[in-house]
Amino acid sequence: MMIKKNTSMYKDTQYFKNKKIIITGHTGFKGSWLALWLNSLGANVLGLSKNVPTKPSHFKTLNLEKKIKSKKINLIDLNKLKKIIYNFKPDYIFHLAAQSIVKKSYVETKETWESNLISTINLLETLKKIKKKTTVIIITSDKVYKNIETKKGYKETDRLGGLDPYGASKSATEIAIQSYINSFFYNKKDYVRICTARAGNVIGGGDWSPDRLIPDCMRSWSKNKVVKIRNPKSTRPWQHVLEVIFGYLNLAINLNLNKKLHGQSFNFGPKNQNYKVSEVLLEIKKIWPAIKWQYEKKKNFKENQLLNLNSQKAKKILKWQQTMSFKDQIKMLVEWHQFYNKNKKYTIAKSIEQINVYRNLVFKKK
Repeated sequence: MMIKKNTSMYKDTQYFKNKKIIITGHTGFKGSWLALWLNSLGANVLGLSKNVPTKPSHFKTLNLEKKIKSKKINLIDLNKLKKIIYNFKPDYIFHLAAQSIVKKSYVETKETWESNLISTINLLETLKKIKKKTTVIIITSDKVYKNIETKKGYKETDRLGGLDPYGASKSATEIAIQSYINSFFYNKKDYVRICTARAGNVIGGGDWSPDRLIPDCMRSWSKNKVVKIRNPKSTRPWQHVLEVIFGYLNLAINLNLNKKLHGQSFNFGPKNQNYKVSEVLLEIKKIWPAIKWQYEKKKNFKENQLLNLNSQKAKKILKWQQTMSFKDQIKMLVEWHQFYNKNKKYTIAKSIEQINVYRNLVFKKK
């Protein structure tokens, strides 16, 4: 069957089955969902991470270490990274490894810069000597943009600039990537193709990251505790992790088939789905009536009050857009955690079920 360049109408299986894929940060929240999705498609997945970042852990809950190859490595170790990548010879690389918590970036500032910037530079250094076609998706953040607190969604061409150490390190990473692309990966004969993907405020089952709204809530509510809410009026473009993961996979497929996308960045954000923290809490309470919270007046550090992405580019070029409604995404989030609280041993079945429910929904619409 001839493959058309409008690839989103085709099921993901035919592109990733038996492909050799490296995922950095595979033990994290998004990384573990991506690893599970690709493993379920029959891909040969190798995960690279320096540790399991949370306890509990979606990665551990799924027993992914028994389903995919996994190596413990700090990406600051350039020589070790080179050896692993050159030996594995990947078809695709998804670079998710990062320090992703804004509050933590104030405490572990140097480590944040190393995790977000230097690790990416090491990956780019490694890619210089790749001698086979390799498609690379580097995940940054919606916080790469200079935030002017506007309701207008940020486009990929808007000015970069981080408010905090986390955002600044991600902005610097985007600049470094473009520098490498323009300096070392600009010829038609180059084997390496690179795109960056920007998203934020992803929610879903299995996220236990510290100092984040949904994980903090799920931890507390599972123990019938009251949650303290810092910024109830903060507005975010909430979206389910599976929406974003599908965006990454979609981008990888299109970049693999279309060299013209090399060097570009893509936003993956929901359309007209900006809700206040207070609204998210009220929606969750509809499904989980027993939950409780209280608002906290004190702010310990500065953070953005309004973030919004314009994802028209992804819609036009990749045919990607938000599939689930806000209510359905919240429902899927709560159902996963309620299942986990009662059936930890069988959580992988729930995660795979949710992936398949989402895939069926996406491809049914194509």
